[in-house]
Amino acid sequence: MFEQAFKNLDDTLRREAGCTTELDYTEQSSWLLFLKYLDDLEQERSQIAELMGKPYTFIIDEAYRWSVWAAPKDENGKIDHNVALTGDDIRDFVNDQLFPYLRKFKQNAESAETIEYKIGEIFGEIKNKFQSGYNLRDALDEIDELRFQSQDEKHELSHLYEAKIKSMGNAGRNGGEYYTPRPLIRAMIQVIKPQIGQRIYDGACGSAGFLCKSYEYLRQQKLTTKQLEALQKETLYGKEKKSLAYVIGIMNMILHGIDAPNIIHTNTLTENVNDIQPKDRFDVILANPPFGGSERKEIKEKFPIRTGETAFLFLQHFIKMLKPGGRAAIVIKNTFLSNADNASKGLREELLTSCNLHTILDCPGGTFIGAGVKTVVLFFEKRGLRLRSDHTLSRVEKQQGNGQLSMFPMATERIWYYQLDPGRSLGKTNPLNDDDLGEFVGFQETFKESDKSWLVEVKDIDRETFDLSVKNPNAPEEDPLREPGEILAEISALDAESAEILENISGIF
Repeated sequence: MFEQAFKNLDDTLRREAGCTTELDYTEQSSWLLFLKYLDDLEQERSQIAELMGKPYTFIIDEAYRWSVWAAPKDENGKIDHNVALTGDDIRDFVNDQLFPYLRKFKQNAESAETIEYKIGEIFGEIKNKFQSGYNLRDALDEIDELRFQSQDEKHELSHLYEAKIKSMGNAGRNGGEYYTPRPLIRAMIQVIKPQIGQRIYDGACGSAGFLCKSYEYLRQQKLTTKQLEALQKETLYGKEKKSLAYVIGIMNMILHGIDAPNIIHTNTLTENVNDIQPKDRFDVILANPPFGGSERKEIKEKFPIRTGETAFLFLQHFIKMLKPGGRAAIVIKNTFLSNADNASKGLREELLTSCNLHTILDCPGGTFIGAGVKTVVLFFEKRGLRLRSDHTLSRVEKQQGNGQLSMFPMATERIWYYQLDPGRSLGKTNPLNDDDLGEFVGFQETFKESDKSWLVEVKDIDRETFDLSVKNPNAPEEDPLREPGEILAEISALDAESAEILENISGIF
C-alpha cells in the first residue's frame, strides 16, 4: 500500500544535495515520519474526545501542526498547492520557526517519559538537511500519503522502515552499529522467552531492534486490556548514546505500535554499577553492545573490572542490571572467550560465578555485514547474590594483592555450545535468515548434542585462564603439520621426478 511512497521518498532524498548517505536518508525520513505520525495521533485523539463530549488540548500549536504547514488541504482533501509553502519559504520556515519551536518541548515537559519530552529530545538532536525547498516539498507530499490509523497500516510502515534501517546498516560501519540481523534477534528472543509482566531492557538499543521484536513476540499472545497497557508503558526500556540512533529507535518503536517509547538518550556507561539498586534491575536483557569503542578514564574507574573495551564494560553493566533469576542474551565478539589479558579472564570468571552461562551460540563470519569480526551470543541466567567480603575487588586486584586467584563456587555447571553453519557464505546479498537458526532454537530447548553442538563441564575448564573458546570436539581432525625438512625432501623428490620425465620426453624427439 505504501511501498511506492517510500520509493518516491528515496528518489527525492537522492536528488537532495544535503543528503549524501543512507544515514542521511534514514535520519531525514525519520523526522518527517515522526511529525506526520504525531499529527495523525492528535487528530485521532481529538475525534475520540469529541465523540465523548470532552475537550482535547493539542500538544502542537496550530501553526506548527503537519496539517497546517506541511499539508494544507483543499475541499477535495488534496494538498492545496496554492496555500502550501514551497521553495525557500518552506525551507526557512522549517529551519527558523518549526525546529526552534519543537526543541523547546524538552525543557517544558513534565518528565522524560512523556511524548512532549521525546519531541524536544528528537528535534534538539537532529537538523533539517534539505537545502532545496522544492525537494523538501516533494518529500512532504510523499510522507503525507502515509497513514498511521490502523494496525495494518502501522504494520506495513514498520516493515518498510525496517528495510530502510537495514539498508543503512549495509551501507557502512556507522549504520551497522545500529543494525542487528532480525533473524538473530528473533532466535535470541525465542530462547529467552520473555513474558508479559516482565521488564525488558537494552542498554545499547541502537535502532531498538531487540525492543521492537520483543514487542512483536509478546503481542502475538492473547492479552487483556490491562496487559496491553502494561506492554505499552511498563515493559520495554532502552538507552542509547548516539543522537541519530536514538531518533531512529524512537521512530522504529512508534511504527511498531508503541506510542511513547521508554528510550533515554544517555551514555549508559556513565552509571556507576555499584550504585545500581534492586528497583533498577530487569527481568530480561537483550543487547548487542558496540565493539571496540573507548571510554574516558573516569568512566572505566566506575567498573570493578577495568578495561578499555566498551563491550566488556557493557557486559559488566548487564550482569549488574539483571535481577536474580533474570535472563539475558548478549552479542559479543568471539575473542572475549579466549583473550588472555587479566580483565577478560576476570570478566569470564565473574560471568561463570554470578550467572549460569548455559548456552554459547557461535555465529559464522558475515553474520554482521561489514563488521569484520566474528561474534558469539552468550545466554545466561543471574543466580542469587553471593556473599563476598571483598565484593568491591576485581579478580585483577585480588591477584595483584596476594598472588592468589579467587575460587568462588561456580554458578555455571555446564555450557552448551552450538556452532552455527548455514552451509553457505553470508554476505550482503545472502544474509542470515530464520531457517538458518531453526535447528539452534530447537536443539537449545534440550541442549541436544550433535555434530554442531556439544556440552562442556565447567569443572574441566582451566581455573587459571577460564578459557571458554569454541572447540568443537566433533569436528574432523586436521592432518598434523609436517616438519619443514620433510616438506623440502618431498619437493626435491618431485623436482627430480619432473626432470626425469622431461628428459624422457626430450629423448623421443
